[in-house]
Amino acid sequence: MAYLLGVAAYHADDYSRAISVLGPLEGRFPDGSIERHEIVQVLGLSLFLSGRLEEAIPKLEATRAWAATNLELAHILGQAYLQTGRTAAARQALARTFNVAEGSAAAHLVTAQMMIRLQLEAPAEDELKRAIAKEPNLPQANLLLGQLALFRGQFDDSITLTKRELTIAPGNAIAYSQLGDAYIRQSRWDDGIAALQQSLWLNPFYSAPYILLGKAYSHKGQPATAEGMLRRAVEYDPHNRTAHYLLAQLLQQAGRPEEAKQEFAIAERLQGQSGR
Repeated sequence: MAYLLGVAAYHADDYSRAISVLGPLEGRFPDGSIERHEIVQVLGLSLFLSGRLEEAIPKLEATRAWAATNLELAHILGQAYLQTGRTAAARQALARTFNVAEGSAAAHLVTAQMMIRLQLEAPAEDELKRAIAKEPNLPQANLLLGQLALFRGQFDDSITLTKRELTIAPGNAIAYSQLGDAYIRQSRWDDGIAALQQSLWLNPFYSAPYILLGKAYSHKGQPATAEGMLRRAVEYDPHNRTAHYLLAQLLQQAGRPEEAKQEFAIAERLQGQSGR
């Protein structure tokens, strides 16, 4: 009964209760039994989701012994390794998750991408450089290095790296958008507009280039074109606070206070939703 209650607590997202109920039961079922396996797995997942990573890892590793083909488990174990500084073990787990060779450039790339999601930027940069060292023309690696440079305000480096990505993958709409972003941040409006237009010619359904074009055309004194870009951004991404806020500013400057008020209200509401 306690075993069933503990598993039910996990499925109800009550991880602390699952841990307290299942912890004492682990040794009360025979090795290799279904109950023992499930208890160890649920404990590992509950500990992970509770932020108790060091305690979670042995349970997740034990589960991997009998669930080697479980991709979700490999992914979670990879995240736990990353957050505890075990890069090599994480790379091994993530290589299994994404079905790439453990020592390959691709393994370094997917590990770096997971690091970026976890805001582990310095080790991500190291992984990306190792990936490029093994495979110089690996798609996505230079793009991500350029993204990291952009976040740090290293705009010239971002431009160089993003252009390098485009020599490898000339049809990458996100790379053109990133290049345009770097130009816009340097106030190189014409260069930025050209790159962002190229991005949209490849993928017209991505809101970021429209937002950046709205900024650029506004600075160039073309408010009507800027408004068109921002409205298109809102059309494709209605929940984008930045698009609504910039559109509100533009409408306010154009002497259209009622429309501006509506857009400011939407932007404020979206900010409140993101803060919850």
